[in-house]
Amino acid sequence: MPALANISITTRILQCTATALVALTLAGCSTTKDRMTTGSVPTLNKPVETMNDQEVRSATDRVGQAYEKNPRDAVNGVNYANLLRMQGRDAQALAVMQQVAIANPSDRSVLAAYGKAQAAAGQLQQALDTIGRAQTSDRPDWKLVSAQGAILDQLGRASEARQRYRDALDIQPGEPSILSNLGMSYVLTGDLRTAETYLRQAAGQPNADSRVRQNLALVVGLQGRFPEAEQIARRELSPQQADANVAYIRSMMSQQNSWQKLAAKDVGGTDKSAN
Repeated sequence: MPALANISITTRILQCTATALVALTLAGCSTTKDRMTTGSVPTLNKPVETMNDQEVRSATDRVGQAYEKNPRDAVNGVNYANLLRMQGRDAQALAVMQQVAIANPSDRSVLAAYGKAQAAAGQLQQALDTIGRAQTSDRPDWKLVSAQGAILDQLGRASEARQRYRDALDIQPGEPSILSNLGMSYVLTGDLRTAETYLRQAAGQPNADSRVRQNLALVVGLQGRFPEAEQIARRELSPQQADANVAYIRSMMSQQNSWQKLAAKDVGGTDKSAN
């Protein structure tokens, strides 16, 4: 197996990894649950992060119209910002959350979502401060503690980030999203073997979702074990979703022109990737 622990992972790979890290960490801070939607607020049938492109566009239109009618509504505002972020419209999502946060300055869910929008827009220190304001020392929220870790990782403060993840695990032992983020923290510093250890722990938890498994597939792929990575990427997904995930792993590796070379080594020197 190729030794890639110290490979010069491209800046794009690191950026994509850090972005995925924050997205996974803060997904639980959303207020998209149906039971929290009332009155004229549109109901979302599933979490925003699990929607396909068509569902995101449709939901954005409905939720956006409701936001225009009442930009102060916390639940709808957070949903709208999350939908915008799913489409890469980070600046607009941040503008939405600024308005919602002004109208709901003490709402922890709003502050958490505001921090997520700030992080997505690159305002990392501001995001860290905002999430800190959403936290309470007497009843700490593990999601927010882990979110702080994700942002610290993006700031290059790996040791502090990992301590936050361990603090979060003290509150919520075995939580797969925390273990996954801890693993991805090691990806950011090039320690792929340690990263895989934590990601396998995360994927082995009964409540692990597909995003955790896709992080594991990415790390396995970055180590050159492509058949295994593809197998992981295809589990419990539709063929279309699986193909997209496999294509994503391949495109990540193509940034450094390593896919064919490493795949060839992985099958004993015969390059079958061109067939």
